[in-house]
Amino acid sequence: MIVSDITLERFDATLKSYQFHPTRNAVIASNLSATYEFNLSDLWEKFSEFKKSLLEPTTIIAKYKATSRYIAKLPTTELAHAVIIRDWLLKNTTHLMSWVLLNHFSECCAWAVTSGLIATNPFEKLKIKRPRRKSTEEEHEAFTLKERDLIIYTFEHHPVHSHHANLVKFLFLTGARLGETFALTWGDIQANCTRILFNKSCNLYRVRKGTKNGKRRIFPTSEGSKLQQMLLEMKANSEDLKPSGLVFVSKTGKPYNSCMMQQFWNVKIMFRRNKRTEYPGVVGALATQGQVPYLKPYATRHTFATWAIASGVTPEKVALWIGDEVQTVLKYYCHPNVVDSECPDF
Repeated sequence: MIVSDITLERFDATLKSYQFHPTRNAVIASNLSATYEFNLSDLWEKFSEFKKSLLEPTTIIAKYKATSRYIAKLPTTELAHAVIIRDWLLKNTTHLMSWVLLNHFSECCAWAVTSGLIATNPFEKLKIKRPRRKSTEEEHEAFTLKERDLIIYTFEHHPVHSHHANLVKFLFLTGARLGETFALTWGDIQANCTRILFNKSCNLYRVRKGTKNGKRRIFPTSEGSKLQQMLLEMKANSEDLKPSGLVFVSKTGKPYNSCMMQQFWNVKIMFRRNKRTEYPGVVGALATQGQVPYLKPYATRHTFATWAIASGVTPEKVALWIGDEVQTVLKYYCHPNVVDSECPDF
């Protein structure tokens, strides 16, 4: 309990709250004495099946199957051991993941109660406080153009990750969302590479669907621009120029996804014989060296929008280019510390 309270930032230095209290221990005792016909794994499977008809396949994969994998790792799935499950999560996962999973378990058990499968929800009183989120400003930070160019240059000359340079450059030069870029095909690009159509997206599970806001848009590139020259060069060297052929694929020819990008952007973690080994990605390494701040891959979008506005492009036009609302662009990308700066050749 002390370890849990330290994690939750509610440690009682007087130690009084850790003395024996019959009422407090009654929660644990009542859970242990309760009997349940189903365990957590059984209920989650039934709950997931129930949700299938109500949710998109991507949500089922992302939330429900991912939670199933966590349940498989638990030291016990007996509902009477809910406290043990909570404490294990706090010790073996992050505070945020513990909060997420405990809420999922409670939601599942609440459904099971209303469905007549169990009498009580053992996780109802075990939910923890949600960790403090980063400020909106931190979530929408952008690289400077100097930092952007350093990241691109490092990718281009990296002994391991140079293959990903064009993908990273495209993200910086268009502000496109990751999923939209992963789903981009040669059929979406005009023959002379001066117009790019964004009308679909591909998620981590390679499920293709429409763009985030459901709208298609055209991104214009000018003759002789960095973006056009890069696409023309890629086109000349591509082995699959069919309209359905992906513009960006991994070194092994597979479609990109956000997990793959996280590995070459930040860090790749491998486990061999219970030994954890980390292989730093390009931006993660640059951040460790103090050459750039560490920002997530989505910062490529923020960087494009911020510096486009700083270069004199209207927020309305930027919103059209990146497929966002004008209000969103005005709220997040018109940073005074950037817009008032002197902007080099964009």
